Amino acid sequence: MSLTVDPNKKEQARRRAIASRLKKTIEHPKCELDFSSPWQLLVAVILSAQSTDKGVNRVTPELFRRWPKPKALAEADRSEVEQVIRPTGFYKNKTKSICGASQIIACEFDSEVPRTMEDLLNLPGVARKTANVVLGTAFGIASGMTIDTHAGRVARRLGLTHHDNPVKVEADLCAIFAKHSWVDLGHRLVLHGRYVCLARKPQCALCPLNELCPSAAEKAHGSVKERQKKAYSLMVEQHHR
Repeated sequence: MSLTVDPNKKEQARRRAIASRLKKTIEHPKCELDFSSPWQLLVAVILSAQSTDKGVNRVTPELFRRWPKPKALAEADRSEVEQVIRPTGFYKNKTKSICGASQIIACEFDSEVPRTMEDLLNLPGVARKTANVVLGTAFGIASGMTIDTHAGRVARRLGLTHHDNPVKVEADLCAIFAKHSWVDLGHRLVLHGRYVCLARKPQCALCPLNELCPSAAEKAHGSVKERQKKAYSLMVEQHHR
């Protein structure tokens, strides 16, 4: 008599292993945008659309030096703001968004960033991704999971979702993983996609998730622990370039 493994339990074990390995690889995941307040984070995330975190981090010091509070940015000369944030791309629309959002925050929320998904989604330039980043990173509120192009790609390659739409990907992942893990796991998926599971040339050989990934294009090199160390070192190295 042979014993068969319940496919549902097998898949659940694989998912737990994915989360566990990512946690051991990136023990303390962080948003890579520089900020010193929830409002600064909100502005930085809006600016990060179609741009890189490094690119945003190059312009925000001057932006926040000249307009250090929501009210100041709301009342700023928009042509001046446009020139400061121009390197991030789409600077005219982004200027409207960050100035408009700052206006609402200053006037309706006493210059404090709101802490609910509903209120954040009513701000110009804010969609679920931005709201999730702000709520999770600034306030530790697990409203959902941050899904950008990197996290979505990793989730699809791991077979955790079949969707391209970020909202649907988020719904799939939130149904799979415990709520208390959403904030950190979201960051881990983003970082893993940004530095290891690359769009064009994924680093499958050094990926700590290799054996758990149905999309792995080559065999793993070394033990899981060795790959975890290599992957983390790669993230640190690339981050500081």
